[in-house]
Amino acid sequence: MADSDFRLQLAGYGLATYDIHYYLPDHPSLLQQFVLQRYDIAPEFPELIRFLDFWRRDIEAVLHSVRVAHKRLISPAEWRAVDGEIRIH
Repeated sequence: MADSDFRLQLAGYGLATYDIHYYLPDHPSLLQQFVLQRYDIAPEFPELIRFLDFWRRDIEAVLHSVRVAHKRLISPAEWRAVDGEIRIH
């Protein structure tokens, strides 16, 4: 499992958190929440699109809103040049 996750990260995938709010047909006045984490590619989010297509096709709940948070876990190193000298005796 960890090996495939690492390969996805090297391929440009980042960890995405989806916060989905929805209504069930039996309780239309009750707003419910579903949270899901997956590896996905920003800004296209193909995994999210695939999941929402499944939701619309197979789940009877009506979507209210979807919020997305995304973070690439492997990215280029950040560095800055420091002008100075450290002497060790």
